Amino acid sequence: MRRDALISTLLPAFALLWLEWTPAALAALTTDGNDTGLTALDPALKPAMTLADALAFARQHQPTLQAAQARVEVAKRAAGVVRAEWLPQVGATAQLFYGTMNNSTSMFLGVRTTDLPRIGGSRSDGGWGDASPSSLVALGLRQNVYDFGRLAALAMAADAEAAAMRHRAVQEELDVAVQVESMFYAVLAAKAVERAAEDAYRRAGLRRDLAKVSVERGLRPPIDLTRAEADLTRFDVGRTRARGSIEAAQAFFAAAVGVPEPLLDAAGVVQEAGPLPPIGEALEQAFGRDPGLRAALARLASQQAFTRATTRQWAPNVSLTAGVSGRAGGAPLNSGPSGQSGWLPIVPNWDVGVVLQAPLFDGVLLARRSQSQAMEQVLSQEIDVVRRRLLAEIQRAYTSFRIASSSLPALQAAALAAQKNYEQANARVRAGLSTSIELADAEALRTDSEIQLAVGRFDIARARAAFNRSIAMGL
Repeated sequence: MRRDALISTLLPAFALLWLEWTPAALAALTTDGNDTGLTALDPALKPAMTLADALAFARQHQPTLQAAQARVEVAKRAAGVVRAEWLPQVGATAQLFYGTMNNSTSMFLGVRTTDLPRIGGSRSDGGWGDASPSSLVALGLRQNVYDFGRLAALAMAADAEAAAMRHRAVQEELDVAVQVESMFYAVLAAKAVERAAEDAYRRAGLRRDLAKVSVERGLRPPIDLTRAEADLTRFDVGRTRARGSIEAAQAFFAAAVGVPEPLLDAAGVVQEAGPLPPIGEALEQAFGRDPGLRAALARLASQQAFTRATTRQWAPNVSLTAGVSGRAGGAPLNSGPSGQSGWLPIVPNWDVGVVLQAPLFDGVLLARRSQSQAMEQVLSQEIDVVRRRLLAEIQRAYTSFRIASSSLPALQAAALAAQKNYEQANARVRAGLSTSIELADAEALRTDSEIQLAVGRFDIARARAAFNRSIAMGL
């Protein structure tokens, strides 16, 4: 593949690799002073972060994680709403009516927070024209005494849902971490490719200058100069695209970390990591710690608790009620006028009681319980789906890392051989034993091998990140 084609196809891939959302903390690559590996360049004017700083900043400021924590807080408060039903309810009401009051000396409406026993005399006659005033001021209290486990079951369901939200938040944190790491390494990889592009452009400039001198002295045909100028222009376009790809990767890195600046540079040197753990140990760790699997289990527990809570809706409920009121009604008694105007609530009353409520039949509750039981079956199947998907992710990441690691020695050898091939071709051209076409092919081979080596190192880092995410490393 020619060098310009590599730049146009591989570099945009670096900028877009963050969209894969592969999982968790990764290991990395070692480099030396003569290597073209994934080491950060000197920081530019734009802000730069090491991988550790970027991860720490993302945990505190990434909008995705802040939204996840907000959802956890909502779930906690939903559980508090259920437990709040054990708190007493205190309410007050003031009422004033004017109208007919047959069989009563006053009238009033019941309100939700104030229990008002109807107290008053009765009369047997009266018509449409017998209208009288009636007034009421009351203060009431209601306290739940015993509910036979109904609220406890609802609270358990709410707690399980809050636990599921916490696991989802952890899952979001791992996803953001692998996104940050992937884009960190994408910036470094884009810089490695840009260095290869700059080196190729510099060497092409030297060849163009040499060809120009040789053509002017009549040592080479003019076609060698035009070919060298064409190669120089092509490599110039390639390095321009490489610089653009660095900025694109830095923009995605900034978005992944959550910094306010539009671009964020990668700083520091990637440290070497050890080998992957055995696949059996990795599976055991993943099944015990993966937040996605734990969230699925919590959702099932929440649904089971909701089914029990729905069944408990048929249980009786015992509550305490108490009230203090002032009332008055202007309607006359059977024995004669009551002596009250009805406009001012000056007749005192109080009451204390225990109320037992026992539902006998509710078809809606039956249907709701049946729906909840069906949802339990769905969530049980989803747990198996999550386990299978987790197994596939671990196996894929394990295989990708093994292949990328196995390919790295060959890529290093190919880059070294391509460099020697270029030096030999350059020496042959200078000695007049070869043409510029052979040198151009050697240049393309060298640039291609350097880019492939950078991509190979990036593949190792990305595969390690995916593997660490799949086993929930860092929790």
